[in-house]
Amino acid sequence: MHHPARSRSVRAQALAALLGVAGLAHFARPAAFDSIVPRSLPGSPRTWTNASGVAELALAAAVAAPRTRRVGALLAAGFFVAVFPANVKMAYDYRRDSARARTLAWGRLPLQVPLVLWALRVRRDAR
Repeated sequence: MHHPARSRSVRAQALAALLGVAGLAHFARPAAFDSIVPRSLPGSPRTWTNASGVAELALAAAVAAPRTRRVGALLAAGFFVAVFPANVKMAYDYRRDSARARTLAWGRLPLQVPLVLWALRVRRDAR
């Protein structure tokens, strides 16, 4: 038997888990994230890495909690749009790397679209 409420909850919890794991990764392997911070941003790359890690952890908590899920999911969609320039920079920086690295870097660019749509769906489901 299909349970729409359970599907909505699973979708939201999966998004929260993705955000949480990504947020923790910023602190576990910060150098990987430092390297994709666009140099046009003021301050040090590590500051941006830490800030985005904290933001993802906060978004994970907001999406996980039913009371804040609607606003958390909307903010997550905005966050996925905001980090797109870092993904573009990573793809550009990998232009001379192995074919596998280039494929992975360029391949993640279109993945931002389903992430944004996923977050918006979680927001819509939270009504």
